[in-house]
Amino acid sequence: MFHLRLALTMLSRDLRAGELTMLGVALLIAVASLTSVGFFADRVQGQLSRDATQLMGGDLLVSGDAPLPPEFEAEARRLGLRVANTTNFSSMVSTDDMAQLSAVKSVEAGYPLRGSLRIAQTMGEAGVEAGRIPEPGEAFVEERLLSALQRKVGETLQLGNSSFRIGGLITFESDRGTNFFSFIPRIMINAADLQATGLVQEGSRIRYRLTVAGERAPIAAFAAWLKPQIKAGQQLESIDNARPEIRGNLDRIQRFLQLAAMLSVVLAGVAIGLSARRYLQRHLNGCAAMRCFGATRSQLLGLFLGEFALFGLLMAAVGCALGYALQEGIAALAGGFFKTSLPAPGLLPVLHGLIVGVVLMVGFVAPQLLHMTRVPPVHVLRRDWGGLQGSVVGAWVAGALALLGLFLWVAGDIKLGAWSALGFAVACGVFALVARLVLGALASLRHRGTASWGLRYGLAAMHRRLGASMVQTVALGLGLMAMLLLGIVTGDLMSGWQKGLRDDAPNHFVLNLQSDQKTAFQQFFRERNLPAVELLPMVRGRLVELRGKAVRPDDYEQDRARNLADREFNLSYGSAMQEGNRIVAGRWHGEAKAPEFSMEEGVGKTLGVKLGDEVVFEIGGQRVKGRVTSIRKLDWDSMRVNFFFSAAPGLLEDKPTSWITSFRLPPGHSADLNALVAAFPNISVIDVGAVLAQVKDLSGKLIAVVQFVFGFALLAGAVVLFAALRATHDERMHEISVLRTLGARNRQLRSAMLWEFIVLGGLSALLASVGALATGYVLATRVFDIIYTPDWLALLGYLLAAVIAVVACGWLGVRSLLQRTVVDSLRATA
Repeated sequence: MFHLRLALTMLSRDLRAGELTMLGVALLIAVASLTSVGFFADRVQGQLSRDATQLMGGDLLVSGDAPLPPEFEAEARRLGLRVANTTNFSSMVSTDDMAQLSAVKSVEAGYPLRGSLRIAQTMGEAGVEAGRIPEPGEAFVEERLLSALQRKVGETLQLGNSSFRIGGLITFESDRGTNFFSFIPRIMINAADLQATGLVQEGSRIRYRLTVAGERAPIAAFAAWLKPQIKAGQQLESIDNARPEIRGNLDRIQRFLQLAAMLSVVLAGVAIGLSARRYLQRHLNGCAAMRCFGATRSQLLGLFLGEFALFGLLMAAVGCALGYALQEGIAALAGGFFKTSLPAPGLLPVLHGLIVGVVLMVGFVAPQLLHMTRVPPVHVLRRDWGGLQGSVVGAWVAGALALLGLFLWVAGDIKLGAWSALGFAVACGVFALVARLVLGALASLRHRGTASWGLRYGLAAMHRRLGASMVQTVALGLGLMAMLLLGIVTGDLMSGWQKGLRDDAPNHFVLNLQSDQKTAFQQFFRERNLPAVELLPMVRGRLVELRGKAVRPDDYEQDRARNLADREFNLSYGSAMQEGNRIVAGRWHGEAKAPEFSMEEGVGKTLGVKLGDEVVFEIGGQRVKGRVTSIRKLDWDSMRVNFFFSAAPGLLEDKPTSWITSFRLPPGHSADLNALVAAFPNISVIDVGAVLAQVKDLSGKLIAVVQFVFGFALLAGAVVLFAALRATHDERMHEISVLRTLGARNRQLRSAMLWEFIVLGGLSALLASVGALATGYVLATRVFDIIYTPDWLALLGYLLAAVIAVVACGWLGVRSLLQRTVVDSLRATA
């Protein structure tokens, strides 16, 4: 109890003296950033676990891009399970005056098997349990569709060849999901009306789904029977992998947020290391005095460890409370992503926050304390104890190992965590190496008489404290780089993406046009003096063999590769290469009638397909074999129709074909669009502008979430900035005291310190700029696939602002030293 009371007394004294301010703020930011993300992720996981069956609409779901074998439903019924068939696709819904792209869903009696369907009769109502599905000739629609078409409940609308009476407004649909079809307004019809609409055509992209529900034992038996029956293009979902599009998106968001929070933890760790180092230097005298009065090393270690353990737990607890409050902000920013309210989070993130606090303390503070307690009593009389210098490497190595452990733990993936840690280590190593070389080169200027006294002395001081100067430069570079990534590079990436969208780019796509409609379709555009359209053939096929081996999704590690291997491709054929395509390898097949394919380079890299490889596609039950003889680079930002694979003439002409095109509809021609849908009710017209607006809205919410978390990194960068400049505060005070004793004037000392801060700020800002530009380039080329054009004027302004910030913060920290008397300065450093 005596040692506990003494540790509390020491903690209270250091808090009042401000000795632990920087360390506490850094720890608070690290814990708050991780726990806020942890609480949010816990709520999402709780939602998925709580409502897994409702998210699917049943206990088990099998889906496919072709009608499912009738044996699936027969076996489910034999086992006593309830079944419900649904289909999902997109199509145009129209009235006499306008049309709107919608997500069409046909359902049959018994839907939904789990969860609920709620409808209302007027806009703005919460809705009540429907207790039924739409009657034949009736449709349930979402409020957004009703508003877009300017219709009311009870009125009619057109879907394909059929007319439907609006029977209610969908307010809740448990198995809605968050894929593309959840972004556009929904219309729900009775499955008995589907064929009459004429929308089920060759090339129609329809997803067929069979949902089953029942007791656990027959569900397990049905799943065991079904798994060997699943073929390419079919997918089995259960409670364990409920709605993979939800889990996939949320897992990626969670991983992104975790890594974003890790940036703040890394910067906070750097700030804690700098603060702990300064604490060690300032308490050596007191520690030596306690040794003179008989304190043993173990007693001192116990006292200081007790003080920092109490302080760490206090800051971690406050950080957890702050993280709990902030996660409400994250959930609010991502509000549009969820259709139901999230459950309350658990307490596991609190444990994680406490662990982060302990790890950072142990990693960065404990090694410093171990060396501090080794100070001999003679240090009271002699201040040249060399044990302090030997502690530098060991302390930072321990901190680096602590951060490595946090990287691997938070990332949840050894490979991802290792690569992230490696990237951080490379940045630190490069920054340290460049700082060493530049500071060494600049040190030669201190011997030149042509340089001013302030510049020569400032460089000499930095060279004399070379180790500390390198640590300051690296720390400042990391902090400033985080700020630059937030402030400028992200804006440059968005600007580059927007520049890729041309003003004359097509804004509408047409799908599912049939061969016998081509002439009438083109005539429609000529009669209305609209730009001519280029109709391109589209054949749906699945890649089943590559280089003589079967293609299986499980053979790929990346999610994108697995998805591509499990889906049908939109293939095309012809002798002329499309506009915006460019051959980067091989030769274009031209008019040669040969079993050859031209491949887009991105899909080849993802699936491991190379020039000269033999590929086999399955189309309508038949296999088509060909060799990849050319690789194309596509201009995806052009918004024109593009294909992953294009075949030579004669290879696919006899296969089921629909036609696709894109065109630009000038403003004020909405009547022409409505007339087009009325003339060709089976086609799907996608308003790309509207779709992009919907995706942009969701993306904006997610970007806001990420920026919210990156705000912690911004705060941590500011703490690093201040802690790095305060790291050598006491050494500067001692140097100033000695120089003033020897007759140096304040004007000379002011000039020396300003030059030191200018060099430090300029070098750190330059390193940060290079690091941020390199990161921006990698993101642009590897992630966003855009041409990255930095805003050099903004970057120059940032460099100037960063130097001014470093100089200003540094000057504010040392300005008071010049106002002290020589006697006070000497006493303070005694």
